[in-house]
Amino acid sequence: MPWTNQNGGGRGPGGRGPWGGGQGPTRPDLEDLLKRSQDRLRRILPGGGFGRSGFIAALLIAVVVWLATGIYTVRNSEQGVVLRFGKFIALTTPGINYHLPWPIETALTPQVTQSNQIDIGYRRGSDLEDTGNAADVPEESLMLTGDENIVDIGFTVFWIIKDAPAYEFNVEDTDGAIKAVAESAMREVVGRNQIALIQTVNREAIQEEVHKLMQQILDSYGAGVTVTEVKMQKVDPPPQVLDSYRDVQAARTDQERMRNEAEAYANKIVPEARGAAARIVQQAEGYKQQVIAEAQGEAKRFISVYDQYKKAPEVTRRRIYLETMEDVFSGMNKVIVEKGVVVPYMPLPGLQTQPTERGTQ
Repeated sequence: MPWTNQNGGGRGPGGRGPWGGGQGPTRPDLEDLLKRSQDRLRRILPGGGFGRSGFIAALLIAVVVWLATGIYTVRNSEQGVVLRFGKFIALTTPGINYHLPWPIETALTPQVTQSNQIDIGYRRGSDLEDTGNAADVPEESLMLTGDENIVDIGFTVFWIIKDAPAYEFNVEDTDGAIKAVAESAMREVVGRNQIALIQTVNREAIQEEVHKLMQQILDSYGAGVTVTEVKMQKVDPPPQVLDSYRDVQAARTDQERMRNEAEAYANKIVPEARGAAARIVQQAEGYKQQVIAEAQGEAKRFISVYDQYKKAPEVTRRRIYLETMEDVFSGMNKVIVEKGVVVPYMPLPGLQTQPTERGTQ
């Protein structure tokens, strides 16, 4: 097994950087190696002697072993970063690779496909999937909204390495930088929104806006990482006012429900009232047309009578008088007296309707 850092050189899980609180590749113990090689040679050489030839053979074996320390393996989830005297010179692909032995060259193998996550505003328990029993971190989670309310937000940032050399060398503490950028971006976006919208309709939009803002800042730092997702776990008022806030929310919910019921009632009544009004208007228009038609008919009839009156005034006057008296006396019991003598009156209209009434009985 090579003596360089073969277990991941990145600052992700299981790895450290070459500086900044990290720990570089472990130096091989050459003295111990040479001593063990000499002991083996003494057992192999005749008589256990260790002359000039034995020393050369031991030296050659040591050189071979030293050169073999440059062999290293890069897993499928890793990327090899080769350093020559601490300076980046090449990237290597997954598989068995080789670099010049230490101290000339070293290799780092950060995890470039593994998704990493940082929790802000809360800390998970032993079960990383359990967010229900997470501990709050008020100094991270309490933020001021655009309508001057305080909101308690806990969220998680997921990220991967996109540029291994930039990740290893451009930022000393990448995890800390991502956390600081995430908190700053969330505070900026929350400060432009109202608490009610943050908790409801704007939640997805805020996550996306924080995601884009974080990526822009990290790219400006040359951090070499890609933010894959920002997920808000909780958005609540501070615990001290949570009960009162819930009462206010319940009142607002009742208000909204009553408003919806009133609007539904209005949507039902108003069309009915409009329909009734339209029906009345139509009836009035019909009555208007009827009255106008009747008036016009009466006017035409009067004009026609007047024309006849001009031609024969006496006859027309007599006819009008008789028609008028007929209309007046048609519905009355009548007794005709002429020159003091009662004239028999036969009610012909009554006799005409009487058989019909009997037939119906």
